[in-house]
Amino acid sequence: MAIFTVNIVAKEGDLTQMNDRAKGFSLIEVLVSLVILVVGLIGIFNLHIVAKRGSFESFQQTQASYFVNDIINRMKLNRSEVIRYAGTYSGNLSKPSPECDTGVGGGAAVCTTVQTRVWDLYQWEQLFGGASETVGGRDVGGLDTPTACIQVQATGAVLVVMTWRGIRSSSDGALGKGSFIEGCGTSSDRRRVYSINTVII
Repeated sequence: MAIFTVNIVAKEGDLTQMNDRAKGFSLIEVLVSLVILVVGLIGIFNLHIVAKRGSFESFQQTQASYFVNDIINRMKLNRSEVIRYAGTYSGNLSKPSPECDTGVGGGAAVCTTVQTRVWDLYQWEQLFGGASETVGGRDVGGLDTPTACIQVQATGAVLVVMTWRGIRSSSDGALGKGSFIEGCGTSSDRRRVYSINTVII
């Protein structure tokens, strides 16, 4: 069995040059890796922002759906006053008396159908305006700059529209949906719309 040995003889200066080249090459690799890492992190951060915005927009639409269905249910419980629920509402109603709510003051006030309608509309405005949740004295539990519109026809056909301001510009959600819906709220490329057509007989 033959054993081969190879003797490598290198000058001291040659080794120093090789070590210097290796160190420089490693530094370039590290810098390239850092650049790639930073670009990736920026992409992930932007994706996170887009996801949060989309989640918030979805939450706002879910809230609008709840508010629209809430007033429809109130109207169904007060059928004799249905036609008088029509109007545009943006949080300007004064608190009525009596308070026609079983949860207020521990007992239920005995209200007429007219008083019930006035209380329904006031309480509804408070809900979609965010009065049910406050932070630092500001209402934050509702929609951003909401406007609600109710149209009631003699046949019992009811159209309830809820508009609010979204967090990003896209397009006006009311365009092309009929004059009543287009007239509800302020025209803007951030206007969002949720509406329901129903019949209350």
